[in-house]
Amino acid sequence: MQDVELLHRFRAGDPEAFAALLRRYERPVYNFLLRSVRDPSAAQDLAQDVFLRVIRGAEGFNQDSKFSTWLYTIARHACIDHSRRMKHRRHASLDGQGPDNDDGPGAKLIDRIPQSAPGTDRQALSGEARARIAAAVEALPEDQREVFLLRQVQSLAFAEIAEICGVSENTVKSRMRYALERLQSALADYEEHARALG
Repeated sequence: MQDVELLHRFRAGDPEAFAALLRRYERPVYNFLLRSVRDPSAAQDLAQDVFLRVIRGAEGFNQDSKFSTWLYTIARHACIDHSRRMKHRRHASLDGQGPDNDDGPGAKLIDRIPQSAPGTDRQALSGEARARIAAAVEALPEDQREVFLLRQVQSLAFAEIAEICGVSENTVKSRMRYALERLQSALADYEEHARALG
């Protein structure tokens, strides 16, 4: 069933329709939020807030855009609001020490990302490369990082990203190009590592 049809059913009083939308988008939205705010607890809270905003705003949904575009616009605004609130606080980063957990005391967030089990050398290179990539993505200017994540992680079209960010499609493409150039420059010395992992 299409997203818009599910939303219509929800607006007509069918709670199962909203449950279906939640199952479809809960994980992708959480992943987008997590990559934006870099804090699992905050991302979980923001995800709840996003879907609460969807419930409250369902009646006002404009069918001129796709449901997913509307949803990611809400998620983006939630990230912006969170960023404003956290402006003067330190953020957890993927390669920073995390809280004590099942992975051990202060395990790095990047180490909690599931991975296959290659050989020890490959695993060491892979972990180091992933940490460098995560750090390079985090170092991108916010507007470029946002476009990069929406395009590369959420696989959204440039037109959708433009609508979500409220800018032209050309601006989105420029931000993506600059993001890729920055990442290429930041990771240039890792080309040999990438070849070794390949």
